[in-house]
Amino acid sequence: MPALDPGRTALVLVDLMERIVALPLAPRSGTDVVAAATRLADTFRAAGAPVVHIRVERPNVDTQPPGSELVPSLVHDDDLIVVKRTIGGFHATGLHELLAERSVSTVVFGGIATNLGVESTARAACDLGYEPVFAEDAMTAFTADEHHASVSLDFPRLGTVATVSQITLDGPE
Repeated sequence: MPALDPGRTALVLVDLMERIVALPLAPRSGTDVVAAATRLADTFRAAGAPVVHIRVERPNVDTQPPGSELVPSLVHDDDLIVVKRTIGGFHATGLHELLAERSVSTVVFGGIATNLGVESTARAACDLGYEPVFAEDAMTAFTADEHHASVSLDFPRLGTVATVSQITLDGPE
């Protein structure tokens, strides 16, 4: 996979919240996903590329369930945080505007669940003209079959599937 331009690329991590990371997940645990996402986020930060965290809030409730905050060790002060109230991360969140302000054209995705929040956000990204890259080992789902269906059937039609170690940011060629 060619190196990505940090001036035109953002990392978008979906629903890496304490209560979601703690669920029984497959093919990898939430803890493993957080570790992979942390490595990827560190790579983006070192290259000066934006890191965006999306978290879900339930609409029309006074208090969110316990564990609804992002995993604290994953979020740094300069990271961007977007709150969604639907499955995907673009609808009525300002995510598109945040990315457009930064001239982002490529979005690297990770998060939970592969086939729900990640895929829904990626499909909207395609509709908006972004080029998606999927960090396969920085995401997981409720079942291995759901994860593998997205990664092997859907994501290759939408963009590029890679591992965290294959994703590099070196600047324009």
